[in-house]
Amino acid sequence: MISLPTQKAHPLTTDLIELQFPAAARGLRLDQALASALPQFSRSRLKIWIDAGLVLVDDELAEPKQKVRGGEHIALTPVPELNTQAFSPEAIPLKIVFEDATLLVINKPAGMVVHPAVGNWSGTLLNALLHHVPHADTLPRA
Repeated sequence: MISLPTQKAHPLTTDLIELQFPAAARGLRLDQALASALPQFSRSRLKIWIDAGLVLVDDELAEPKQKVRGGEHIALTPVPELNTQAFSPEAIPLKIVFEDATLLVINKPAGMVVHPAVGNWSGTLLNALLHHVPHADTLPRA
């Protein structure tokens, strides 16, 4: 992993992240070097941001397969994935068939989307369940 003491912003915000690659990063592709320096972001997410023009190398748009020389100034403006904001409780009525402390049986309406995804970020069964059973946010996606 590449350590970068010049990173200036908290990595989980949409604030500008600035860093400078050390000589140890020389020869790596930009997406690989960024993934190593910013492990909180996936390499595929970083590549998407490079392709979208959200990564500058020495004040110029980055190229996806660009090689790192070491010493470059990197400026990255991360954009949160929409789905990270989609898992929020919504007061959507549920047809509850049975409920106790460990089990909830519902009659899901036909056409109701189960999990938030592209085109359906709200109004889903998951959103309704998070409202009805707030501690469900600790359960893995099933």
